[in-house]
Order: sequence, then structure tokens, then C-alpha cells
Amino acid sequence: MPIPDFQTLMFPLLRSAADTREHAFKDAVESIAAELKLTEEDRQQLLPSGRSPLFYNRLAWAKTHLTMAGLLEAPRRGVFRITPRGANLLAQRLVRIDISTLQQFPEYDRARRGDAAVSDAASLQTGETPNALTPEETIEQAHQILRRELVGEVLASIMKCTPAFFELLIVKLMIKMGYGGSRAEAGKAVGRSGDGGIDGIINEDRLGLDAIYLQAKRWEGVVGRPEIMKFVGALAGQRASKGVFITTSWFTQEAKDYATSSQYKVVLIDGERLADLMIEHDLGVSIAATYLLKRIDSDFFSEE
Repeated sequence: MPIPDFQTLMFPLLRSAADTREHAFKDAVESIAAELKLTEEDRQQLLPSGRSPLFYNRLAWAKTHLTMAGLLEAPRRGVFRITPRGANLLAQRLVRIDISTLQQFPEYDRARRGDAAVSDAASLQTGETPNALTPEETIEQAHQILRRELVGEVLASIMKCTPAFFELLIVKLMIKMGYGGSRAEAGKAVGRSGDGGIDGIINEDRLGLDAIYLQAKRWEGVVGRPEIMKFVGALAGQRASKGVFITTSWFTQEAKDYATSSQYKVVLIDGERLADLMIEHDLGVSIAATYLLKRIDSDFFSEE
């Protein structure tokens, strides 16, 4: 089942503390996941960044909002319990608690002032309902939007370059990824475009124990199986075992299937993947801004 948003998780989390006892947050994660009948696959689903489980993150934010409203308190690290205000709210026999419920408490409204505009702006871009995302999800989705736009800009810039520059770009990328040993060695390894179906050769390691043969196509049209067959034939002619075929466009399924079934190790990199690799390895892009996400250090405030 889809993982509920953090507002939907507020009520089951508050209800789990109805006995007024102290509860370990990790135990609440387990019990509420079981109550919602989440599968192991659901529970292992990660945020887009891959840093933490999505369900854990949303439940943690539900706890944060309930604490901001004075419905829960944290007597020590990793532990929470309900407050008299929280117990009074549960006594009203509500079936759901969300941000609109919490806004009746002045402390909560003051704590969240200024968040709404940021959340709504992100929602317009992602199509999500306002306040459905946690702050971390809002940041990560905004990051994904900006990255998709950057991929398009990188590809558009590549298409304006000459074929010679494109081949040099591929060599630089391979070096950034740890191949080729050094820039000088990699530069010497690049042959002329169309030389026996091979556009470049680069050492797999600094010692040159093995070589990777490159084919770089700055195309707008789709790359089909015949082009991959020619490349594999060129590898055979060079007695090579590894090759990378890079294009600014994309590959047909037949081309992908042929590369997979070939006795040679052939890696296909399409335009989107090429742009992603350039962004990942800071080639042709620069950092515009850096944002640090900080959390409270519970150990600092512990008096134990």
C-alpha cells in the first residue's frame, strides 16, 4: 500500500501513546507499520536521496509536529510520551489529526510561521497537495526538478558543440570517473573519429592492464541494433573485450538486447545518462548554491 503522508500518521502516533507511558520511537515505528499492514518492501522504500526510509522519515516528522503543538513531549532521547493536552485532544474522539487541527495551538502556529509559503511553492511544482510532504521531501523533490532541468540544459549545450569537442568531452568524463590514468595518457589514447568504428581508446587503470574502446555519437535520432552490431564488430577487429557506446539520443530496445546478449562487455550510455554522469562528476557544471540540513543534537541537551 502507499505509505501515508506525515499528517495521516499523526493520529496513530498520538494514539499509540494514549496510555501516558513513555514509548521508544523505534517501537512505535514497528507497531504503527504493523497496524497499517505495511509490507517489508513498503518499509524499505527510501527517500529520493536514499539516505533514510520514507516511512521512518514521515513518522519522525509527525512526531515533530505533534511535539511542536505540545501534544507529545520527549523526556529523553528516542523516547516520547503524551502530554495532558494530547490526552485531552484524544478524548474528543477525533478520527484524524492534521496541520489544521494543530493550528488551534498558538505555540504551533508561531513555530510554523513562514513555512506555508515554501511548502505551497514546492507543491505547485510537484503536483502534491500542500502540506502533504515533509520538509525533507519538499527539498528533495525541488532538487529533483532542478536536476531534470539541468539535464536538459547539459544535453542542449552538448548538441551545440562540434563532434571533436564531444569526443574530448567523453574522454574527460572517463577520466573524472577514474579511468585513463591521467589526462595526458587519455589524450594520447584517443583516435580519430571513424577509425575502424572506434572513436577512442582509454586505459581502464593507471597501469594500462586493460583498455576500454569508445564510440561517441552526437546524434538526435535513435540508435538502433545495426549501429551496435558495427561497434561489436569493431571490438572483435581490435581483439578487445570491453566497449562503451555513448550517444546524446537514446537506444532502441533491440539495440539494448543485442548489447546485453553479446559475448563482449558493451555498456550503452544514452543522452540522459550521459548528462547525469556529467552532473555527478562535476563536468561542465558548477555549484550554484549549497544548503545544509541540520537536526537537533539530542545528546547535547541530555542531562543524564
